[in-house]
This record gives sequence, C-alpha cells and structure tokens, in this order.
Amino acid sequence: MSVVKVIELIASSEKGFDDAVQQAVTEASKTIRNIDSVWVKDMKVHVKEGKIKSYGVICKVSFRLEDEKAKKKDKKEKKQKKEKEQ
Repeated sequence: MSVVKVIELIASSEKGFDDAVQQAVTEASKTIRNIDSVWVKDMKVHVKEGKIKSYGVICKVSFRLEDEKAKKKDKKEKKQKKEKEQ
C-alpha cells in the first residue's frame, strides 16, 4: 500500500515558468525523496516598468511516504555502496 503526501510550494525565476517549476523541484528534492509529480496550480509574472521581471508558480508536489523498514533498507544500501566505492 502506498500513501502519498502533497505539499504546496511557491517558486520564481527570471528565466521563465519552466525554470520556476524546476527550481521548486530542485529545492524540494534536497529534503524530500520519492517525488512523483508536480501540478502547477497557478502562474503569475512580476512586472516592473512595463517589463516582466520574474515568473512565479504555485505548485502542488506529490511524493510517496516510506515506512521505517524502507528507510532502514535504503540506509543499508547506501552504506554498502559507499563501502564498495572505497
């Protein structure tokens, strides 16, 4: 059985909407594992003196929760991989 958690993130970029979404995923990936999908809930641009300055997105990020057994197994596999590399 899988349980999925959904969080809402706000991100921005001076490059475009795609990059703003990528920024959200990149930052979330630093602390969240098992990201499955991202739904862009809203988009907006910040305008200054008639020119677009940045692109903003509000995203819903979905990720699968792990049980303690899966976490322990993952830690063990990472440790074994690290030992092989040395």
